[in-house]
Formats: sequence, C-alpha cells, structure tokens
Amino acid sequence: MNKLNKILLIDDSESDNFVHKRLLKKENIAEEIVVKYSGEDALEYLSTLVDSVYPKPDLIFLDINMPGMNGWEFLDHYRELGIEKKGGIVITMLTTSSSEEDRQKASQNALINRFENKPLTKDRLYDILEKHFPDRFNP
Repeated sequence: MNKLNKILLIDDSESDNFVHKRLLKKENIAEEIVVKYSGEDALEYLSTLVDSVYPKPDLIFLDINMPGMNGWEFLDHYRELGIEKKGGIVITMLTTSSSEEDRQKASQNALINRFENKPLTKDRLYDILEKHFPDRFNP
C-alpha cells in the first residue's frame, strides 16, 4: 500500500479534528495530516508555497457548518484557485448536517467527491480510499 502524501482536515471543531486525525494516524495512510480550523486558513495554506511547491493534499475532509467561511463558501473560493494549487484533490464533505438539501447540493457540486456524516469511521475511510485511490488502496 502506498500512502497518500497529505490529507487536509478543514473543520472548526477541535474534538472532531482530534477524532479524525487519530483515526487517520492509526491507519497510517498518509505521510502528513494537516488540520485547519477555518476555510480562510485552508485557502491560505493551499495558496502558500513551501520549498517552491504548493501543498496540494491528496484528500480534503471539509466540514459544512463553520463560523466565518462555511464549507460551501470555501468551495466557491477553492474553485477560483489555479490548477497548480489544486492538483487531483479528492474532496469529501464530512458533516453533522442531516439536511437533504445539503446532500443534494453536494451531489450537484462537481468539486465534491463524497458526502459523509461525522464521525468518519474506519470502514467509510477505506471505502473512500478504495474508490478514489484504487491504485494504492485496493485489497
């Protein structure tokens, strides 16, 4: 199994980030796990060169309901980023929202690959990995 280079968690909840980061670390599926507590911080992170390279995480877990910039607003700004900042990023919306409207909106947004309810479980994590990174995670 080849690990992902980087996973980005975008969520204002410290407890959710703690649980999700712990699961990701335990499963040892990524070289690096980055946590940002707001859409604004995540956009700044994605737009900042580090050693002449943009971070370009392989996978983003995005919360919908955050103060300031919510998940939908993040996606509006993310869409405007240059391709060199996006790469082949897979975005999974990870939320407590049980709103059918949010689920519909997500299914119609080309940037969103998955819509999952919190908390992320090991089974759902591997389902995401096997579907979106089959060359690295198919059993």
